Amino acid sequence: MQVQNTELEGVYIIDCFTSSDERGSFVKTFNSSFFKKNDIDFQICESYFSLSKKNVIRGMHFQLPPHDHDKLVYVAKGSILDVVLDLRKESKSYRKCISVNLSDSNNKCILIPRGVAHGFKSLEDNTVTVYNVSTEYYPTSDSGVRFDSFGFNWRVEEPIISLRDRGFVSLTEFKNPF
Repeated sequence: MQVQNTELEGVYIIDCFTSSDERGSFVKTFNSSFFKKNDIDFQICESYFSLSKKNVIRGMHFQLPPHDHDKLVYVAKGSILDVVLDLRKESKSYRKCISVNLSDSNNKCILIPRGVAHGFKSLEDNTVTVYNVSTEYYPTSDSGVRFDSFGFNWRVEEPIISLRDRGFVSLTEFKNPF
């Protein structure tokens, strides 16, 4: 495993350990000793996955304090364009965003800290995206900002977006607790 810094403070791309043979492949997505050795404080409290069609956009999601969480995201099948937006007012990268391709072939994870919004566009049908988070889900803390309100070019003419995600406020309307 290797860690790559990004231009957003506390957001890391992790190249996972992989092994392949005649049976197929094996990918290690998390190792607490490796994270501790690299000064990354992350513990998994809950895990879930989504199944997405091509051109689905999910986001931009986060949990509000006091139930905000760190998130480790990877793709078990297919590929996504993963997008993160820094909402932390005191951060040097406040309101900046980055994107990274995550896929079952590049075996990368992204670690997203508290106060950073997360979303993605599915690049293939039947893409399975896995989320490991550091707190349990609290419906009253579930929130987001509109995917099209912060200047990111998603490069899709007719995205598939849930009513929930379309209903989020814009970044400029968002009352930021971070």
